[in-house]
Amino acid sequence: MHRDAPELLSPSLRADAPADDTVTRMLAGAEGPHAITERIAAVNREMARWETNGGLAHWQPDPNLDPRAASALKDYLAGCQALPDWADTGKIARAEQLFMGMSMLSCTLLFCASLPECYVLPDLSAVLHAAGQLEQHTDYRVRSTAAMIFPVMLTGGLTAPGGGGVAQTLKVRLIHATIRHLILRGAPSCALGADPVAPCAPAGGGMLHQLYAHGWDTKREGLPCNQEELAYTLLTFSYVFLRGLRRLGLGLERDDEEAYLHAWNVLGHVLGIERALMAWTMAEAEQQFKACQARGRPLARTPDPRPALAAALMQAMASEIPLRLFKPFPILLTRLLCGRDASADLGLNKRQPLLSSAVFLTGLGVVRVIDALVRRIVPGFSISRMLTRALGYRLVTRFLMDQTRPLRLPAALLGDIRATTGVWHHDAAAPRWLNRLEARLAGRAGTPKN
Repeated sequence: MHRDAPELLSPSLRADAPADDTVTRMLAGAEGPHAITERIAAVNREMARWETNGGLAHWQPDPNLDPRAASALKDYLAGCQALPDWADTGKIARAEQLFMGMSMLSCTLLFCASLPECYVLPDLSAVLHAAGQLEQHTDYRVRSTAAMIFPVMLTGGLTAPGGGGVAQTLKVRLIHATIRHLILRGAPSCALGADPVAPCAPAGGGMLHQLYAHGWDTKREGLPCNQEELAYTLLTFSYVFLRGLRRLGLGLERDDEEAYLHAWNVLGHVLGIERALMAWTMAEAEQQFKACQARGRPLARTPDPRPALAAALMQAMASEIPLRLFKPFPILLTRLLCGRDASADLGLNKRQPLLSSAVFLTGLGVVRVIDALVRRIVPGFSISRMLTRALGYRLVTRFLMDQTRPLRLPAALLGDIRATTGVWHHDAAAPRWLNRLEARLAGRAGTPKN
């Protein structure tokens, strides 16, 4: 292996040197799974105080934190918090406007397109499966994802000192490196060319012990959370989102699509993704996305964790739909947004109740015809948008804004998100009667206001 020339390695064998070095230093002196998990818990308490982008420069570690971990975290923040010099603040601001304009629809696309596509790569789904049996804890994955997406896409999330996007993304980047270190039981650089890490019995309960005991074969599977998988995941939240809008008949203008891709590429830089693996146009994104899936599919595992992960996500959505006739709609919508091959990978290609399928397909055709005709007179009119917003509202309420289980975010940032989603209840692009119908379908009380 060319350890002195990482650019010669496949993206599946490249990770994130700054974050990986930080974790190696952070865990120095911690021997065995119990000591490692205790050190990680102490670091997590410190990262909980990374609240705003501007506040990162003034963060100081708790005096009780191990000095090696404290020094590693300070160096990590100093070296990784800056946006790249190619970041375009105008494009980032436009992407924020687009995400907020889509509002509840953005959440439907998260559940029915982005997250399912995350599960398609066998190695990526294996890591998700190892991280706490996620098919049994679907809301963990959803809420963890939202805890990064919302701070990034709020106004000024990446660019303002008072925003929280950079702070939250740097936490996620370090979590990825910690997962790599736990699964490999050491630094990724030492795993290249080494024998497989044998699975063992967990030394305790919880996600960290599960990861440590999981086992991994780097020669066959590449590194966990490697550059290719990180770049692919980035595309699920940028390209797949935009592709979903197109498939719903709500596609954006080319400049808007490229602004959205640009903003997520800036996020990717902060997340430790190499610029050469980023896509800047929808054509490039489509090509890269398909290539990643084509390379990843042959690595399917036995047993395959993907159908269980997808089924748990679909069941979580179906449980929020009151009428039995409509409960298969999340699967049917995911099929539409993700396509035949991905649906087969996820085990979502099984026959659904005939009446539900007929209602969905007939309704889809009728809605598209009505939308196309009425939009000639009323720009912005869309029944498709209204229906997906109604589903999005139920999902946001259940998974993201549940007062009994608040997202793990700083209080001020959580307040900003609640205020933002509160405004989302009303779709300014829709007429009053359509907002009223959406409110009934979403189960919201009150009358929408113009």
